Amino acid sequence: MVGHALKRVLPDAIYISSKDFDLRDPYQTDTMYAMYDVDYVIHLAAKVGGINANMNSLGDFYTENILINTNVLESARKANVGKVVSLLSTCIYPDEVQYPLTERQIHNGPPHSSNYAYAYAKRMLDIQSRAYREQYGCNFITAVPNNLFGENDNYDLNDSHVIPAIMHKMLLAIQKDEAVTLWGDGSSLREFTYSLDLANILVFLLQHYDGPEPINVGNTGEVSIKEIAQQIAAYVDYEREIVWDTTKPSGQFRKPSDNTRLLELGWRAEMYTNFNVALLSSCDWFSTKYPHVRGGVGHE
Repeated sequence: MVGHALKRVLPDAIYISSKDFDLRDPYQTDTMYAMYDVDYVIHLAAKVGGINANMNSLGDFYTENILINTNVLESARKANVGKVVSLLSTCIYPDEVQYPLTERQIHNGPPHSSNYAYAYAKRMLDIQSRAYREQYGCNFITAVPNNLFGENDNYDLNDSHVIPAIMHKMLLAIQKDEAVTLWGDGSSLREFTYSLDLANILVFLLQHYDGPEPINVGNTGEVSIKEIAQQIAAYVDYEREIVWDTTKPSGQFRKPSDNTRLLELGWRAEMYTNFNVALLSSCDWFSTKYPHVRGGVGHE
């Protein structure tokens, strides 16, 4: 998703997918760097998923992300890459933390139990970046977005994040003329950043940030999952009841972040796309492209 958005911002860059190289393999990762004259790397590669996928595949989420991150940074070091920007996630923050989330709190306690394996793997990406900076002088930086959404998301019903999952479930419910069932009670609060905004921020960081500490880059302002579901229902013309399955987990209740340091660099709050505008665009894209989307029924 973010890679597709980045292509709209940097159309002439080189884009690598898992179909080109398996970044879990150090030899293939070295080969990738050897094939290109690389000046800068924006590291987006990861095994990701929603709460269900994380809870069911803790070992896979830890191991695959550790391998990917280790190889991407080590191969970049050996290839003398000028700068690497790597994405973390707000899930790296401790479960018990002082809000809003500030960068210096990242390692102050264990993350939430629902996705701790992925969270620890992402924390180690921060550690590896700092260690390489101190030992080798590598200009490796890390950015912490909050919940992302946008066109070209993953809509798989088993491992997608909340917004694409709701879109897909509601579309199927419309097709079957039945009520949609969503996890939890809808009260959890989240911040969301549009993928195109993140793409612009990543380019901004390439130009304006060289610090050793991670930097929060997400759009602030919380919205409940129930509000999002109601908004998506209006956009996709879903008119039946929304059933909330409270036997299923809701995840952390809230995790608001502080993007003050990004704003101090010169990024402005008004540069983020309005949430409802971005959500409508994302719903329209999904409705138009379905089922030929990632995770669509019968589509790879």
